[in-house]
Order: sequence, then C-alpha cells, then structure tokens
Amino acid sequence: MRQIGLPARRAAHHLLMQITGEGRLMAELIAGGALADLPAEDRARAQRLATDALRGLDRADRMLKPYLKRPPPDHVMNALRLGVIELCGGEAAHGVVNAYVEIVGRNKRTQAMKGLTNAVLRKIAAEGPEGWNTRPVPLTPGWLRQPLVAAWGREAVTGMEAAHFAGAPLDLTAKGDPEAVARAVGGSVLPTGSVRLAGAGQVSTLPGYDAGDWWVQDAAAAVPVKVLGDVSGLQILDLCAAPGGKAMQLAAGGATVTAVDMSERRMVRVEENLSRVGLQARTVVSDAFTFAEQGFDAVLLDAPCSATGTIRRHPDLPYAKDGSEFGALIDQQTAMIDHALTLLKPGGRLVFCTCSLLPDEGEVQVEDALARHPGLAANPDALNILGIDPNWITPEGGLRLRPDYWPDLGGMDGFYIAVLTKPA
Repeated sequence: MRQIGLPARRAAHHLLMQITGEGRLMAELIAGGALADLPAEDRARAQRLATDALRGLDRADRMLKPYLKRPPPDHVMNALRLGVIELCGGEAAHGVVNAYVEIVGRNKRTQAMKGLTNAVLRKIAAEGPEGWNTRPVPLTPGWLRQPLVAAWGREAVTGMEAAHFAGAPLDLTAKGDPEAVARAVGGSVLPTGSVRLAGAGQVSTLPGYDAGDWWVQDAAAAVPVKVLGDVSGLQILDLCAAPGGKAMQLAAGGATVTAVDMSERRMVRVEENLSRVGLQARTVVSDAFTFAEQGFDAVLLDAPCSATGTIRRHPDLPYAKDGSEFGALIDQQTAMIDHALTLLKPGGRLVFCTCSLLPDEGEVQVEDALARHPGLAANPDALNILGIDPNWITPEGGLRLRPDYWPDLGGMDGFYIAVLTKPA
C-alpha cells in the first residue's frame, strides 16, 4: 500500500462520515466534488482507503469492540475504523496513530477522545495483520442480510459475503474477438465470453482502450444482451441505457439501437462511450414512461433497482441505504414492464433485468407480469447460452446470477434476467 498522507486520510474520513451518517453514496459524493480539492494521487488514495474500510467495516468493528466500553461518537468510530484498516494492511503504526489522533482532535466535540484513539489504535497495532486475518468474513448489515438469508439460505449468503469482501476484478466486453483482447491486456476469457483482469491499474492505459477494442462491463451485466442471440438487423430499444455498455453490445452485434435515458448528463456519457469504441446508436433523452415509439423487435429494460447485486464494486451501498426506498422501486419496475410491452411489435421480446439480489425485483416481478398479461410467455430456452449453468435458471423461466457463483474465477455481480415474448 502506498503511504497515505493526512489530506487523503481526512478525505477518506469525510467520505465515511457522509456514507454511514448521512446515507450518501460514494459515487454521488465523488461526482459532487467531495475530493475535488485534492491532487489526483490523494483522491485515489482517499477513495481506495474509504472503499477498503467499507468492505471490511464489520471486521474492523469486531476488532475494536474489546477495546471500547461503549461505542464512541461516529466521528471517532470512523477514525478508528480507518486506523484499523491501515494498521492491519501493514502501514507503520506511528504515522497511522498520529494521523487519526489529529483527525479526532480537530473536532471540538471529540477533542477529549484523543487519548482513547491513541490507546485503542496502539492495541490494534499490536494485533496487526495476524489479528485481522483470524476474524471471520465481514457480515452484511442486518437490514439486507436478513432478506438475503430468507431468499437464498445462510450458506449462499456466506458465499456472497466472501465475494463482497474480496472485491471485484476488472471485466471487459470485447467489440470483436475476446481472445485477442485477452492476449493484448493480459487477461483471461470467462465462460460467457467476457475478459477478466486481476489487477488492471489505470483502465485508460490498457492496450486497446484508445482504439475502442473493448469497454468495461461486469460479466453478469453483459449477459442480458447475450440472451437475445443474433441481433443483426433488429430494431432494439435500450430503455434505461446509461452508462451504455448494453447499447454498445447491441450495436456491435449489428442491431439498429435506440438508447433512451432520462438524464442528459448520463446520456452524454453514453454518447462518449459509443464514440470511443466507434459504434452508433440513436440517443434520446426522455423519461422511460413518456417514450412512446412502438414496433421494436426487442426492448432491453435494465430497470432501476436496489443495486444490491453490485456490492462487490460498491461496498458503500449497504451502509448508505436501509431498504426504505425499495418498495417504490419495485412499483416503478412493475410499471416499466407494462409500458415496455406496449413498445414491442407482436411477437417481440422484452429482456427484463435488474442488478438486484432480491427476488421481489426479479423472480417475483416476472411471475406477476406473466399473471397480469395473458399470452405473455417466459422463454427459458433463450437463457441456455455459453457459460450459463442450467441450475441458475429459475422456475418461472428467468436466470438468477449471484456473487457466490464462479468463486474460483473471482465471482460476478448479482443479476436477474428474463426473456418475455409478447403474444403474436
């Protein structure tokens, strides 16, 4: 680990305070300029340290518990958590302890706890990486863990938590030959055709970036387009298109693509991504519900959801959220399915997907859609693509992907995918 200076540590502490105390997401904070005043290296260090702390937060709390008679104020607790992460990562105790004592001392309300901070972190330093490595895999916060255990069982959730703690490698989707991209970047081709790298470093410096030979996309996120098979010559609507990975897949496959997203800022990103890889799609800034063009051969609906399948990459999510907004998201998904079906030609296909681990945002949505729409049919045969285990296909005819799948390959994001065919 590169040495982390005090400004980066203060910034990491600020991120933790905003996420755990104010319910803000890391991406929202970064986009809002939370680290804008730091040099590029310190920005990267602050974000990396905060991410590591969130990924191991439950383990850090378990290490701290024996040394705390009662939980200290959040300002102190988050300083201690960051100290644990650094000390157990091999950073020199002197610099780490002094830095977090200084951070605690800068707050008038916690100045009196500088001594506690010093004493606790020195005890953690004595335990070091050995103490860290003996602790169990960090648990998901209870508000999310309980419904996951109810849905998938404790053993599966334990596997998911191991995947979340390990983090995510970098996955690429090749515009052309995956084997050629893998050779160029030093990666390997996954069973579904994505290219995976263990330690990629700066993405924009990888071979083929400037030439547009590939784009970043988790292996699970690349599957929804693959289940459509040969899309050459088809008119396909990508209804919630940002950041554009699926639109690029469709365009690379020869489809005529209409990409819709309600955010002008996000659509600019879609257009930039398309331009970099030399692909074309018609882009429309519109709310999904007001977009009314009809007659598409297929509609891809990657619906807004809890994003609980992406915790490998976004460990802030279970600490920034509490599940209170999920009911509204589920209602929105239901309405979007109904609207998307009106945009299909007779016999057209709707690919419904969410990056969620919650059945209410996947399996249950499709069961309900099939009940609401007489003649609508799930097509499980379309899900039998290269690299997919038939056991992942669910009773209602969808495909369930989970972070604990492919444990020897580095896991995957959680996703639910179904292909629904409109009556002819």
